[in-house]
Amino acid sequence: MATAADRKLYLGPRLRVLRRELGLNQTQMADELGVSPSYLNHLERNQRPLTAQMLLRLASTYDIDMRDFVAGANEAAASDLHAIFADTLVKDIAIPRHEVMEVAENYPSFAEAVSRLYRALDDLRRMPDRIERLGVSTAASPLDWLRAELEQRRNHYPEIDEAAEALSPALGEGPEALRAGMEKALAERFGVSVRVVPQDVLAGTLRHYDYHRRRLMLSERLPAASRLFGIAYQLALLALADPIAAAIRRAAPPDEETATLARVALTDYAAAAIVMPYERFRRAAEESRHDCDLLADRFGVSFEQAAHRLTTLQRQGARGIPFFLLKIDAAGNVSKRFAAEAMPIARFGGGCPRWGVQRAFRLPGETIAALAEAQDGTRIVSFARAVPRTAAPGRMLLVLGCEARHAGAIGYADGLGPEPIPIGPACHLCERPECPERALPPVTRALDLHPFQRPIAPYPFRAT
Repeated sequence: MATAADRKLYLGPRLRVLRRELGLNQTQMADELGVSPSYLNHLERNQRPLTAQMLLRLASTYDIDMRDFVAGANEAAASDLHAIFADTLVKDIAIPRHEVMEVAENYPSFAEAVSRLYRALDDLRRMPDRIERLGVSTAASPLDWLRAELEQRRNHYPEIDEAAEALSPALGEGPEALRAGMEKALAERFGVSVRVVPQDVLAGTLRHYDYHRRRLMLSERLPAASRLFGIAYQLALLALADPIAAAIRRAAPPDEETATLARVALTDYAAAAIVMPYERFRRAAEESRHDCDLLADRFGVSFEQAAHRLTTLQRQGARGIPFFLLKIDAAGNVSKRFAAEAMPIARFGGGCPRWGVQRAFRLPGETIAALAEAQDGTRIVSFARAVPRTAAPGRMLLVLGCEARHAGAIGYADGLGPEPIPIGPACHLCERPECPERALPPVTRALDLHPFQRPIAPYPFRAT
């Protein structure tokens, strides 16, 4: 039996995706790799396997992580497809796991198309009355489109980061110097003044730009970190308009509503890039072992803003840890989600009660770290913090995590025991037996109930 090392690697679709992400045609990539265009064409069509020599050329030429490139299927896409094919509409087909993995690995565009169609179906199921009355379009919602776009780009926009870094030296370092520098830049370059005003002036708004008077007004209810970010947002809107517009054109939003949402999201990204310049923030993150409290103090931002910025460090040649981020309310709704190489919850459904991150709600201000193991054996380290809402009552749960192989570079992971918590993507998709915290039976298995038995774990099911 052939070992993994002996197995021929046919990675044509992923090679083609890489080439397109780099903006190259086959002739250009072939020239940079020192091969003929016809040979590259054979590789992309899976008519030739990738040799070890070619993998090394790819790694050195384009600064890619061979482990991520070779180590199997697109895990996020595979997780989504498993959830989709467990739907009652198609689960009787019983698509084998290896076929799902093969599609995710070798046909990523097909997997993305299936995922978009299912999101549209899920939207339709949630609003039947609106469909009957208005005949709403079945296209994916603007928020789903934006999440897919950010995930495809790994939440990283190099042109915006570069423009922000070019602007950064003139603004000063440290929160106080930065704020003064940004206010000076707004005044001198764009004629915009900044004022902190009583909350009744803005009538329920936290930040408002008066276009005619060229005045940015910030509510007195905003904490210092949010005021700093609000000033950076206005500066990004004016000084970084070109790279933001270019990123939106490349993303090609399907309608004006989606384009407006994308513009706000990318301006937020640009504001974070101004306050936390890429290379300076990356070095500080590595040196502090990703201590979000220290990063927040150093850059004058909130814990959430620092954690969010950690998810964007994907620059070629200077990559950070590929973190995922979740923002969850007390009811379990996910309001913010950035996926990376590992994501322990399903896109279509809730999280796992065994994971334990919800404990952070009962311990505000404390960081709850955990080592967990997904059904496929992937180990994940995560840390959760209940953070206050901006200028509003209540708290949200912020969860940051990554594969356990990065744990040594994360201070919050110190002291975690060797035994992981076994978790699943969501109860209706999880096939772990004997789980006493199961809330729903798995849709992929038949129930195995007996009238004279009451097992410890609810909803016992057949193994096959």
